[in-house]
Amino acid sequence: MPDDAPGDYYTRHFQATGEPDRLILNMGPQHPSTHGVLRIILELDGEYIARAEPVLGYIHRMHELMGQNRKAGQFLPNMGRVDYLHALGWNHALVLAVENLAGIQVPERAELLRILTVELNRISSHLLWWGAYLLDLGAFTPIMYGFDDRETIMDLLQMATGSRLTYCYHRFGGVSHEPMPGFYEGVKEFIDGFDARLAMYKDLVTDNIILRKRVEGVGEMDLDVCRRYGCTGPVIRGSGLAFDVRRAWPHSLYSELDFNIPVYHEGDALARYMVRMDEMVESARIIKQVLERIPGAEGGHIHPKAPKQDFTLPKGTSRAMVEAARGMVAVEVISDGGKTPYRMRLRSPCFSNLSCFAEVSRGTLLADAVSTLGSLDLVIPEIDR
Repeated sequence: MPDDAPGDYYTRHFQATGEPDRLILNMGPQHPSTHGVLRIILELDGEYIARAEPVLGYIHRMHELMGQNRKAGQFLPNMGRVDYLHALGWNHALVLAVENLAGIQVPERAELLRILTVELNRISSHLLWWGAYLLDLGAFTPIMYGFDDRETIMDLLQMATGSRLTYCYHRFGGVSHEPMPGFYEGVKEFIDGFDARLAMYKDLVTDNIILRKRVEGVGEMDLDVCRRYGCTGPVIRGSGLAFDVRRAWPHSLYSELDFNIPVYHEGDALARYMVRMDEMVESARIIKQVLERIPGAEGGHIHPKAPKQDFTLPKGTSRAMVEAARGMVAVEVISDGGKTPYRMRLRSPCFSNLSCFAEVSRGTLLADAVSTLGSLDLVIPEIDR
């Protein structure tokens, strides 16, 4: 095709390298199942996908560069914008990286508050994924139930953090403040009734033959594919590997808590679905243990000698990793001894989890692309420079 042909570079490249009898189809960004921020160019051979290429670039906010132009404390709110569905997971990763670099201590009570809020946020993230995924597949009713439970969690997290979505609760040395009165009672009431809701979700959706036909045996990826692309989180656990940062490299007080790592070996969309459903059970189990420990926990919500916002970072390099809702989040801070980091690096699990789609979707039906894509649970990364 000539260089001056209409269309953007990606479409021209696809047409120039594809077979002449194949159809080039843009899936997104204005597509319900790509949620307005992801574009995938598909080369179709009839109803089958011959080639797929994800195109990023619709939400670039240059978070890494902003991290190098702000003091560490000023950069904390950015974490809630990188993954707005599990903001506290990213918040946790950044404070751990800076605390490791500066040798900042965290009281036991503050660590428990971090875990409590992170796990509540994990459940709310999985609930939104659950409802949105089923909506992508054509089922409207489940998202209403999912948002009902998620709304309760957002009310609770507002009592703790002051925010409803882009949370910024963790601080270097602890958390910003104690939750409002009634928070712990509200969490206990929600968790006590959550098992019944999950049982209802199982009857309503998980055991429904319509869902099974849409996800079982769809988007299969073996462990070798996951490893080659660096997949983490429910994606790799749905392919048979029990890798979870909370167990592999424990942080905070996770090593003292009792919980399981859900694993399924089928490697299909249903396996990834089941991992997330089971993870909500395990998060509720963690929250129950934290609620039992908090009344007798030592220390306050933050270390009395925690640094102020404009403190100077010691020279050196520090890395921290946490298990967020979508997989392993990593933050690297490199300091030359100034008040702003010399270099800030962020690792989003969604980059690698999305990259495998090009290989996994090859040879599958176009109708299954939505099911496969949704099972990856992507929040399109916004960390580019």
